Amino acid sequence: MAQKATSAREATAIAKKQLAIRELHWPGAEPNLWNRKAHKGFATIPKTMPMIMKIMDEMTKGAPVSSTYLTLWCSTWDNSFVMLNRRAEMANASGFGGQRGEHTWLNRVKKLWELNFIDVTAGKAGPMSNAIIWNPHLVLRWHHQEGSLGLTSASYNALLETALEVGAKDMIEGDIPDFPSLSNGGAE
Repeated sequence: MAQKATSAREATAIAKKQLAIRELHWPGAEPNLWNRKAHKGFATIPKTMPMIMKIMDEMTKGAPVSSTYLTLWCSTWDNSFVMLNRRAEMANASGFGGQRGEHTWLNRVKKLWELNFIDVTAGKAGPMSNAIIWNPHLVLRWHHQEGSLGLTSASYNALLETALEVGAKDMIEGDIPDFPSLSNGGAE
């Protein structure tokens, strides 16, 4: 039997219970917590992001891409578009410093492009000037459908279970785009 997605009313009830428990253990903590509704400089991420990042790193054995992906994600304004013109800053934020930091970061961006998590186009900053971040749920569904190397059944099933728990229906519903035909940007 399929698990029912959490309704908005149920989510509100869960949030109220969690707030009550938080207040029990940390009374008066609210002023010291991050609140995206009260502060600028936030990014919206799926609750499945930790699993997505784990899977990405499994798919790129020896060259983890998750920190680069998260840096790209946090560089959008909730529009899935990123200008790649601040490479040194983005490399540093991704954990790559020193003389080879930017080069290493660009290689990770290329791996994300090759795996269809992003697409890149040429522009005024060169062959890799702009990026779009595709819905990672759809990308992973595509990889699963294609039988891509590095995507294990265990990790994919764990992602599916997490997605179902949080009501992320795009992991199970809707068409899967043909990502290879979309990867025609200027990264080559």
